[in-house]
Amino acid sequence: MTSHPLVASGSVPSSSDPLSSVRAVGLDGPFDLVVVGAGPAGCAAAIEARREGLDVVVVDKSTFPRDKCCGDGLTTGALRHLDALGLDPTHVPSWKVIHDVHITGPDGRARVFPLPRGRGQYAAVARRRELDAALVDLARVSGAVVVEATALEAIERCDDRIELRVGGKTVRTRYVIAADGMWSPTRKMLGLDTPGYRGEWHAFRQYYRNVSGRAAEELAVWFDADLLPGYLWSFPLADGSANVGFGIQRGRRHGIQDMKDLWTDILDRPHLRQFLGPDAVPEDRHTAWPIPARLGSSPLTSGRVFFAGDAATATDPMTGEGIGQALETGRLAASSIARAGARRPGLAAERYEHQLRSGMVRDHAMARLLSTALATRFGATASVAVAGLTPWTRRNFARWLFEDYPRAILATPQRWSVDVFRQPAGYSSADQLPQPPNRSEGVGADR
Repeated sequence: MTSHPLVASGSVPSSSDPLSSVRAVGLDGPFDLVVVGAGPAGCAAAIEARREGLDVVVVDKSTFPRDKCCGDGLTTGALRHLDALGLDPTHVPSWKVIHDVHITGPDGRARVFPLPRGRGQYAAVARRRELDAALVDLARVSGAVVVEATALEAIERCDDRIELRVGGKTVRTRYVIAADGMWSPTRKMLGLDTPGYRGEWHAFRQYYRNVSGRAAEELAVWFDADLLPGYLWSFPLADGSANVGFGIQRGRRHGIQDMKDLWTDILDRPHLRQFLGPDAVPEDRHTAWPIPARLGSSPLTSGRVFFAGDAATATDPMTGEGIGQALETGRLAASSIARAGARRPGLAAERYEHQLRSGMVRDHAMARLLSTALATRFGATASVAVAGLTPWTRRNFARWLFEDYPRAILATPQRWSVDVFRQPAGYSSADQLPQPPNRSEGVGADR
């Protein structure tokens, strides 16, 4: 594949023109890869592609840092990918490592589920405004040209390339990775969108400051009966604030149009008021967003165009978590393209789709099945109670919930290995934080 000096060095000319860096390497190209969208999926794809020796341009309509509607939670899977990509958590000021998960079932009984100690970070929380900006910086350091404040305007497929219209200019590329979110303009321009599709879930969140000591330290989840199979959460951040919100499944008890009124009701619920404390005050405005969770039902590729992250509808159908899935799909798309080469787009698409359908698609099918157990008061109460029966069940439920190992591992023998349940988490070599007492033993496991 071609190599452009500017892209290889990672330098970006100083100019008020967002496309000046692209013009400096020449628009005749074509580039090896253009990534549309600079969120986690897009940045992961760009970094992976640069490691494979591809020249990469990333375009995004936003200017970073920018806010992003999200619960801000990072699973074990997400942390492993961030570690592998080279992200330094110290570059994300709000980053907070989580050691225990506090879950309350519909019966009101709270249980503590511990994550492993001493083998890395198994869960963390970080504001997306800071996390995404750090990933954009990392993509630039890797050598990708990142063009901000520039939207995709048009796309045309040719036999041996893709031609994009961005910022009023034509950019030619061998491949495109569309990591441009659930409403993917790329998918729509290609005529692949599903009219009327609004996602499987919808979530609502607001930041709170001056929260109680517990809310500033504990990651808490409540399975309130009227939200099932959805849930209410409070995720702590390093500055002492908390990301508070809830997620509901479409077609259940509450309509999406009722979420604002529902939020007012939720904030009045005694268990949340007590947890947040009397001095808690909201930061800025609340936000809401749809969650696409039907990986495998939407096209993953279209010729030389690959979809990743929310554009691939890759969010977990049980928890609504999407950062880990975004990072994984972005990396897989980039590596599939690099290994197939510029002249074999069919092979690249086959590799990408095979990897997802033999792994993540099956995990999501299992998660969708297990989500039905959480859809009723009895099922959710029983599930939390069974998971909390013994120190072993508590410990392993927390690992399963935070995707320490694949959800459908028993159904995918190709992923079996002797150490599949003993892998270190992300940042295992830098996990120097003091370890809190392990509450998986004795009466301390319940509250």
